[in-house]
Amino acid sequence: MGSTRNTALEEWMAEHGYSSNSLAEAVNHALIQVTGKHGGLDGSSIRDWKAGRVSWPKTATRKALENVTGLPVSALGFAPRGRTSATSMPQEVADMKRRTLVGGIAAAVAVVSSAPGTGRRRLGMSDVDRLQQRFAEIIASDHRHGGQLDIEQRASALADQALILQNSGSATQRVRSSLYASAAAFRSSAMWAAIDGRRFDAAKTHMREAQALAEMSGEQTIKFRIWSHAGTLYRHTGRPADALAANDVARNLHLTRRDPLFASLGLAREGAIHGAAQDPAGTRRAFGQAQETMMRANPADERPVWMLGFYDQAELDSLAQSAYLALGDYPTAEFHGHRCLANLRSHMVRSSAITTTRIAHAQLAQGMADVATATATKVPTDAATQHARVNRMLQEFGAALRAQAAGSSAVQAWSEHVATWRTPA
Repeated sequence: MGSTRNTALEEWMAEHGYSSNSLAEAVNHALIQVTGKHGGLDGSSIRDWKAGRVSWPKTATRKALENVTGLPVSALGFAPRGRTSATSMPQEVADMKRRTLVGGIAAAVAVVSSAPGTGRRRLGMSDVDRLQQRFAEIIASDHRHGGQLDIEQRASALADQALILQNSGSATQRVRSSLYASAAAFRSSAMWAAIDGRRFDAAKTHMREAQALAEMSGEQTIKFRIWSHAGTLYRHTGRPADALAANDVARNLHLTRRDPLFASLGLAREGAIHGAAQDPAGTRRAFGQAQETMMRANPADERPVWMLGFYDQAELDSLAQSAYLALGDYPTAEFHGHRCLANLRSHMVRSSAITTTRIAHAQLAQGMADVATATATKVPTDAATQHARVNRMLQEFGAALRAQAAGSSAVQAWSEHVATWRTPA
């Protein structure tokens, strides 16, 4: 007889946004906690589970899977050979499928305290610290690659893991708040990856869940990040009034009065919104204030990893470059682009590609077709073909180049360069 597909596992993965690869990664990480060693699972291992070719994983793997999902493996469609799994979902799975609404926003919460054989334990800040390490990995991936669906899925899956952990034991209010903040942070990274990859509908879904989790956490820094990202989302979708309103929520948090660096970021993003809205005076005012406020920030102050990882003079110039490019002030946009690249940290690979592409646009708009083409060819091939925002900007560059300098050597050089790109996977 052939294998019977494990539909219970497939349904759980679909509901929680896991791919075969991301679930394998999560179980491998959980195996470190169980055995002290990284597991050897990959996407094909999970596909074997889903296809029913593996009906009863090894003991340590089963425990790790239970730690990831918060459910006994029997509830996920597994059973030893010779036995069949339960045909009806146990109560804890039904409970998991219900949604807790916070301000009308659904946040998935897996109820595991009543799961058979699951003992409640005391959660501590060490659990939070482990989540924060995973968050740092997500941030690093975003800086290198940006916008990739895999980053969005991993961040989403880790948000679910934080909620599962939240419900797996007792904890102090500080730990509870920190776990909700971690879940909100992961969800906001999923939101940002979706924005950067121009998957705007997915970004809106992540935004609503992130906002709910941030409210439960009470953590101001993550609230700032989410509402600031919301402003960026609305800016990219052509809704400047909504973008300003969302960004104002971030700027009006008490945090911005305590820390000038957060105030500066809020002002810089306001400047980018004014640029998109064709408001030159508002753009200049906001960036002038952002620069002045940044100078008052104390570099030694404690800040979250996402803030430390990206906001500095280079990012301020990147936002200014975007604003002045939108306004049609091409010399100023080019100036900010070059200054951004001069200060950009080496790990900001995605930002370098975006900034370089914008410089090419600004140069072309000033009539420097050959110079602009040489600049555009410096964008790495993987960013040019695999990053949705960069790819779109370069397509627009090519169209503008052909319209401005048809038949020129610059057009020929660009066409030959584009022909060397590999087709995106």
